Amino acid sequence: MTSHKIGIVVSSSRPTRIGTKVAQWVRDQAPNDTEVDIIDLAEVDLPFLAEPELPSAGNYTQPSTLAWSERVRTYDALIVTLPEYNAGYPAVVKNAVDTLHAEWTDLPIGIIGYGWGAAAGSARQFGEVLDRVKALRLDGPGLSFGQDLTPEGDILEAAPSDEVRGLYDQIIAAVREKVAA
Repeated sequence: MTSHKIGIVVSSSRPTRIGTKVAQWVRDQAPNDTEVDIIDLAEVDLPFLAEPELPSAGNYTQPSTLAWSERVRTYDALIVTLPEYNAGYPAVVKNAVDTLHAEWTDLPIGIIGYGWGAAAGSARQFGEVLDRVKALRLDGPGLSFGQDLTPEGDILEAAPSDEVRGLYDQIIAAVREKVAA
């Protein structure tokens, strides 16, 4: 069986964020034969709209963009752990998507929202962005404060681990289908 490489994206750069805890928990649900890395967008540190040309031109010149493109291309798929801030998703994750173009086409990307109401609003909005850039969007479960995790990011026993493992199954199936095509 071939190992697949999946990146788990921490999509918040706030100093008080809990996304790293959520991403680590998501990583812990991965199948044993899957290589999983955590990609912290606070560490990727992409400048906003720094390229002189539109990303669709593919003529990246900024070292940060070139590094981000190369990194994204090393993954078979991504899972974005997504908080909801003021009824939306963080700007840093929108910038991470908008910085590139071709890299997203047909890339399987799962979404796991977390926060009040399981971040349903931000997950829906971000899903629309993924659809626009022609990624293969796979909606995962949401984690709700008080039910699945604490506001400090501690994962509770009721957290939907089976649903996250099901998302991995969907992602791996999508990757296999993409490779077979």
